[in-house]
Parts: sequence; C-alpha cells; structure tokens
Amino acid sequence: MPRPSTPLLSPDRIRSVALAIIDRDGLDGLSMRKLAAELGVQAASLYGHVKTKDALLNDVASAILASIDVSGFASGDWRAGLIQCARSYREALASHPNIVPFLAYGPAGREESLNRLDVMHGALVDAGWSRREATMIAAGVMYLVFGAALSSFSSGFSADPADYSGRYPHLDRAHLLPGVARELDRDSFELALAAFVRGL
Repeated sequence: MPRPSTPLLSPDRIRSVALAIIDRDGLDGLSMRKLAAELGVQAASLYGHVKTKDALLNDVASAILASIDVSGFASGDWRAGLIQCARSYREALASHPNIVPFLAYGPAGREESLNRLDVMHGALVDAGWSRREATMIAAGVMYLVFGAALSSFSSGFSADPADYSGRYPHLDRAHLLPGVARELDRDSFELALAAFVRGL
C-alpha cells in the first residue's frame, strides 16, 4: 500500500510532541498551530483528536502523573508510602518543569491525579488519620513537591563572591551554591520531607 500523504496522528504522538514543545518553549510556547506544524499536519486535523488546548494540556499532565509511584502504600506503611510518592512526584515534575505551573492548580478532575490521591487518602484513613487530617497531609505533600519543583533556592544566588563578602558575614560561601544547586536542592527537599513525615 502507498504511504499516507500526511503522517498518522495518535494520542501518544500528539502528547509526546506537545510535551516536547512545552519542554523547549514553555507553556505559552505551545499552540495548536505550532503543534500541527511539528506533526506535519494542518491545525484542523488536530481537532479531530483534541478538542481544545486545555484538553490537550490535561492529557499531557495525565501522562506525566501516570509515572507517580503510590505502590508504597500497599505495604500498610503510610510513612514509606508518603516518602516514595513524594520522591517520584518531584522527579516527574523535575523532568518537565515548564508544565509545573499548569499542574499546580490541583487535580482539576484529572483521573491519573485523582486515582493517586485516592490511594494516598485511603491509606492514611486506614492508618487511623481522620478524613480531614488525611486531606491536610496530602496537601502538605503537594506543597513540598510543588514548592521544590517551582523554584531552585540554591541557583538563585550569585556566583560572584564580591556580592556577599563584607556585607553578609554568614553568607561568605553563598557564591558556591549555584555550582551545587541540583544536589543541594535535592537534599533540601529530602530534609523537608523527612522532617514533615517525622512531625506527623
């Protein structure tokens, strides 16, 4: 059979290319016209697969959220479950930081997100937490994860020692932080997560 004159579209291919555009150009850089061009089709062809840009963003978000690991709750150890879930959530967001602001508005009816919250909530209630407390704990985990994903404390410092020397005696080594930002941000997240779980 002859090859089709236009590339075949599939949900996976549309999501993959959309996410690549977001990773490269940011949320505002994604448009249906640009997506169609990168897929090698006319924009009108996309609307047979995706109704709106928001629907597309929710599909992309759901694909990212599918990688979040809540299997740790199955052991009955809610602490281990929280830690494993939070780590995998941060890792998923760190891989695609440009979509984090879209995800930060909450589950928004996304099935992947609601399924994982349901597992977390159920495990916490089964462990003896009230429904209100379980909701607050889940929210606390989200605050930690999204706070870590939305900003880098360490890379916000200047690498020039003169910016701190003599003016801030306790920040005399702050200029070194940008060079170890990735490691320090990860360790800071782990410290906050451990303190949160211990506090509970």
